[in-house]
Amino acid sequence: MGKKLSVGMIVLLVVVVLLLFSGIWLVAAYNGLVSLDENVNGKWAQVETVYQRRADLIPNLVETVKGAKDFEQSVLLGVTEARTKWLNAKSPGDQVAAANQMDGALSRLLVTVEAYPDIKSNQNFIALQDELANTENKIAVERKRYNDAVQIFNAKIRRFPTSIVAGMFGFDQRIYYRSDEGTEKAPGVKF
Repeated sequence: MGKKLSVGMIVLLVVVVLLLFSGIWLVAAYNGLVSLDENVNGKWAQVETVYQRRADLIPNLVETVKGAKDFEQSVLLGVTEARTKWLNAKSPGDQVAAANQMDGALSRLLVTVEAYPDIKSNQNFIALQDELANTENKIAVERKRYNDAVQIFNAKIRRFPTSIVAGMFGFDQRIYYRSDEGTEKAPGVKF
């Protein structure tokens, strides 16, 4: 009888150890996913920050250009509307769509300005254009960092056995920042 008890105790001990290691792995996997998810959130917040910086520059840019005689009001209206859409967008998907619209509107504005030598030589406009170019570079960097974080997170939640934990706790794939089709080309403006 002593032997059966010791075999039973060994089996129980093995089961307890396996459960303990499984519990530790589960907690570690969950905490790792939480960290990666928060990293993606932080990277998206940085994207929003640089887009907000760009949105803050737009009213000054519009005011500087607005003073030019015969400047195309439809271009200014397009920039203003795109900015408003971005400011009102709530979800990352809506923000990406609004940001892409703002990209196109700003491109049209800058291309249109080429036909106005007075604006191009205005020191305020030159300074704003430089700030905008700097901000655009920051946007590109932050979008890449966000996409890199999304790639790491998405790969982690799809790998076995972490995919089990991701499914149990509702970790879903995150969307990549993708520009709209056609936004890679600057618009042509004819005079």
